[in-house]
Amino acid sequence: MNLYTIGFTKKSAETFFNLLNEHGVQRLVDVRLNPFGQLAGFAKQDDLAYFLKNLAGGCEYVHMPLLAPTPEILKDYRVDKDWERYVRRFEALMDERDIPNVIDADDFRQFASCLLCSEATADQCHRRLVAERFQQHWPGVKIIHL
Repeated sequence: MNLYTIGFTKKSAETFFNLLNEHGVQRLVDVRLNPFGQLAGFAKQDDLAYFLKNLAGGCEYVHMPLLAPTPEILKDYRVDKDWERYVRRFEALMDERDIPNVIDADDFRQFASCLLCSEATADQCHRRLVAERFQQHWPGVKIIHL
């Protein structure tokens, strides 16, 4: 099973939607805490669902805040930029939330899914941590960062 991840920052709408189409993404799973932010541009939740339907072959939009960090974790990271601390706290949060056991793996197997966040690359983004956790617990997951 391929599990894609993508960030919208530093991508034009054309590049973003072309990547989803090129990789056959059928389901975009938004793992942002706040998909309504003004800085989200074309990736605001309501707009994104419309664009996916019309520019990405009817790709489904799903918001999964359960896979997002808490406001406190985000706030602290924005202040101290301590990535290792962020990782420890987010991993503990996923443990507390019982991720991935509370997520239906069949939904990810049935539809080519892509985790969405704002970071341009997955290096220091929680979508990578979520994808890696899925990979550790679900057999046969191959992560592809778009």
